[in-house]
Amino acid sequence: MTLQAWLQIALTLLIGLLISVPVGRYLARVVTGRKTWLDPVFDPMDSLIYLAIGRRICGRPMDWKSYTVNLLATNFVMAVIIYLVLVFQDHLPLNPLRFAGMEPILAFNTTVSFITNTDWQAYGGETTLSNLSQMAAITFPMFTSAATGFVVAMAFIRAFTVRNGGADIGNFYRDLVRLTTRVLLPATFVLGVFMIQQGEPQTLDAAVTAHAVQGQVQTIMLGPVASFETIKHLGTNGGAFFNANASHPYENPTPLTNLVHILLMIVLPASIVLCFGEMIGNRRQGWILYGVMGVMLLMFMPVAVVSEQAGTPTLAKAGIELAASSTQPGGNMEGKEVRFGIAQSSLFASITTMFTTGSVNAMHDSFTPLGGLVPLIGMMLQCVFGGKGVGFLNALVYGIIAVFVAGLMVGRTPEFFGKKIEKPEIILVSLALLIHPLVILAPTALSVAAPYGVASMSNAGMHGYSEVLYAFASSAANNGSAFAGLNANTPWYNLATGFVILIGRYPPIIFMMAVAGSVAAKPTIAVTAGTLRTDTSLFAAFWLGVILVVGALTFLPALVLGPIAEYFAMKSQLLF
Repeated sequence: MTLQAWLQIALTLLIGLLISVPVGRYLARVVTGRKTWLDPVFDPMDSLIYLAIGRRICGRPMDWKSYTVNLLATNFVMAVIIYLVLVFQDHLPLNPLRFAGMEPILAFNTTVSFITNTDWQAYGGETTLSNLSQMAAITFPMFTSAATGFVVAMAFIRAFTVRNGGADIGNFYRDLVRLTTRVLLPATFVLGVFMIQQGEPQTLDAAVTAHAVQGQVQTIMLGPVASFETIKHLGTNGGAFFNANASHPYENPTPLTNLVHILLMIVLPASIVLCFGEMIGNRRQGWILYGVMGVMLLMFMPVAVVSEQAGTPTLAKAGIELAASSTQPGGNMEGKEVRFGIAQSSLFASITTMFTTGSVNAMHDSFTPLGGLVPLIGMMLQCVFGGKGVGFLNALVYGIIAVFVAGLMVGRTPEFFGKKIEKPEIILVSLALLIHPLVILAPTALSVAAPYGVASMSNAGMHGYSEVLYAFASSAANNGSAFAGLNANTPWYNLATGFVILIGRYPPIIFMMAVAGSVAAKPTIAVTAGTLRTDTSLFAAFWLGVILVVGALTFLPALVLGPIAEYFAMKSQLLF
């Protein structure tokens, strides 16, 4: 790996850090109802939306049960609308290529995928969906699903800011509307214009016909791509307008758009952590958690970069030069765009899975075993920053467990941000934590044992197993990327991944909102000499240790059967 490549990676991460600081403080102003410079523009829009929903329900405070019920009901109504658009798209306008309605089981999978911020796709966008479906059933929920994850995290934080016990953790509709109008809409509009300038199409034409120099006729698919791409990355949604995802020149036409895509995936998940510090009045606490997440990112991301640059013994035996130089990239370039190279492809793969976005600019199925291991780890831990709100909540789950264990070890009453952590909270966070491995490991085991699961594998043995493990890890983590060698468009995988997406999304939200309600009702305890402080570097190290130990105990056996075993099998080729 050249010095230039490492400098590219370091500069990208540094820019992401610098952007997240002011954005985090701006988010805190939005969610706490303080004035922002966008208020004069969007207050009238907010008023119209509140009027349509109902001013009474948008103005009243909610306890955790009311907040959660309204969230689930709103998501359900939107899901029904999305499903109907997909199934009946052949009867709806803006379908110039006359695509048929989506098959019902695939439509179920697609609906739950996009309403939950997962954006797993078992179809090719440009050959399956009309422009109306791309906008109304795909782009629209990218806004609402991103906002849903964010507002749940904000409601959870508010529970720790209630000083004398109480039930109010905010209003779901007000939170959803303010985040959408003050953050997502203006950012995607400005960035969409930039993406158009860089060469991404934004049109209602479905295709154009090109006549090549040698006389061939080629159909080039088009559509409202620029608006899709901005919210896709800013909302940590993932998904793809075209089947090739962000490796397609219309989705990612220039090195500058590639950089912007990476930064968009970083900015809001990282900013939420700093917003958290602002909301609880302890910036140091926010930076402690930011540091824990940042250390994990810096631990795992270089493994992917170095592994891809090292290449494989098979490439070496074929006489391919694996060392990077000024004239050739070296390493493993299979499945990667030459214009992005190994450094930008490995960085993109790490960011998209550790920030659980799911967009890809290279084919992860073609990565080396350890290169593919890194995205798996990011999705399994789901708190190396993680997706919008969800990754932050998962980090707090580990934090609550860490403070409980540490309190027991040193003989102090477990407290988290001034609230006692007792048996009910530990039961609820444990349930939230256990759902994730359950919905990854159980269906993976069933799929590799059942004929209808094995039939979809394009590779036998360890790599085929890794393809299945990746599919369910991606579904459970609300990620959406894939080891694309697996044919997931079958009744089994459409139903199995669909239910994994649902279970991986909503029960943890319910459990964490129940924790918020329990915590909000408790009085705040003053800091004393006996308080176990959570805003110190010592607790940060313990927090990190709990994440890594629990993650290893949960997922290491599954990883040993797949990418780790494949790595040692690959290394054994050197002996022959």
